Amino acid sequence: MEIWENYIDGAYVPPRSGAYLDCDNPFSGEIWGRVPRSADEDVAIAVAAASRAFREGPWSVMTAPARAALMRRLGDLIAAHVDELAAIEVRDNGKTYREMKAQVGRIPEWYYFYAGLADKIAGEVLPTDRPDHLSYTRREPLGVIGMITPWNSPLNLLAWKLAPALATGNTAVIKPSEFTSASALRFAGLVGEAGFPAGVVNVVTGLGGEAGKALVNHPDVVKLAFTGGVDGGLAVYASAAGQLKPVILELGGKSPNIVFEDANLDNAAQGAVAAIFASGGQSCIAGSRLLVQRSIYDTFVPRVVELTGRIRLGDPMDPATHIGPVANKPQFDRILQRIALGKSEGAHVACGGVPATRPGLGKGLFVEPTIFTEVDNNMRIAQEEVFGPVLCVIPFEDEADALRIANDVRFGLGSALWTQDVNRVHRVAAKLQAGTVWVNTYRASSNITPFGGYKMSGLGREGGADMIHEYLQTKSVLLNLSGKYTSPFDL
Repeated sequence: MEIWENYIDGAYVPPRSGAYLDCDNPFSGEIWGRVPRSADEDVAIAVAAASRAFREGPWSVMTAPARAALMRRLGDLIAAHVDELAAIEVRDNGKTYREMKAQVGRIPEWYYFYAGLADKIAGEVLPTDRPDHLSYTRREPLGVIGMITPWNSPLNLLAWKLAPALATGNTAVIKPSEFTSASALRFAGLVGEAGFPAGVVNVVTGLGGEAGKALVNHPDVVKLAFTGGVDGGLAVYASAAGQLKPVILELGGKSPNIVFEDANLDNAAQGAVAAIFASGGQSCIAGSRLLVQRSIYDTFVPRVVELTGRIRLGDPMDPATHIGPVANKPQFDRILQRIALGKSEGAHVACGGVPATRPGLGKGLFVEPTIFTEVDNNMRIAQEEVFGPVLCVIPFEDEADALRIANDVRFGLGSALWTQDVNRVHRVAAKLQAGTVWVNTYRASSNITPFGGYKMSGLGREGGADMIHEYLQTKSVLLNLSGKYTSPFDL
């Protein structure tokens, strides 16, 4: 049994209440650790530490090249601890080790990339209509940033927020998901080992309605970066609005994956299966709506079903496993409820549709990869995010019909199309209402590329060079060079 502590002001400290939450392994069903169930007081202490670090001490006067050097050192330490960090995340959320190792292995690039931008932040000298005045701008950090991260890709999605925030000179208080807090706490130790001053990065664990709510409402937290479900995002947004506190929200998706009749169908079938079933469907960008042109529907869909039948469920630490268990019991129950809903709406179960009981799954929270056919886009199963291994297949007639169906949803995070027609690529990409459009691929991503959503999929973007502006504010300076001040009053 591993007992973890909050990381505040450069040290591991227990929660003031002495209360802890269990860390459940979704494959074995065992409790393997405990993390603090933090309350308002713990959050207040962490925010105070972050505020001090921002306004006083070495971080407040550190040069951009010095910040960049610390970030590169942190990236090196993450790279040296990939195996350990990935194994912690597998124990917490049940994703396969090979997926988490690959994911954690890419995280250093985020810190290297934004370290390279740290000393590129500059204001401007501006023209002015006032004689003998100099006008210029400064680009300054905001202060304490509150970061709330989800359970599906904990350290990866944390890097999207923390790397640009550190590069721009802010400090952070992080509240990871209560289901997957251990990796963030271990990561915090690497922050200290890298040499970051105390209080720059703090991690406080606990429930969303307790520690998360306290972080959102704290007056010294000047901005919030949240990744999670729509309901949680709306709650954060509403609370922040009452304080005129800006937010970055990366929320849900119901992404259309569109296969045209001229596509390379072998590639498209593989892409359709990977788009939804990689990560067990527990991804905001999962290609959960497969739109197939009617002329190829009867031949293409059986190919997707056949490939899905080859997916191997099992121990997430086994390199042969394709899909591990669902990350936690509430999500497992939610997925089964959504499958039952799809059945009640009249969608046909082409495969799956039940909890998995294959040999070797033990007490794991497994759901068979599920494909619904005969789906109408108006069904709730096609409109609501399942966040699990559930695919809805919807036929379409032509390009206009595909676009109508693809955009007829409240989300707009990811999308994809499979075609050999380069003109169609650009026509459709321009009209899809989504923050990312993949063409003849799926899930390709990079720290260099902005990521975010349209509509109910969120606000703002993460990734890319422009991301640093999310954590900066502009100050205008006007300087009278004449040595004489002319008063508007005749005194």
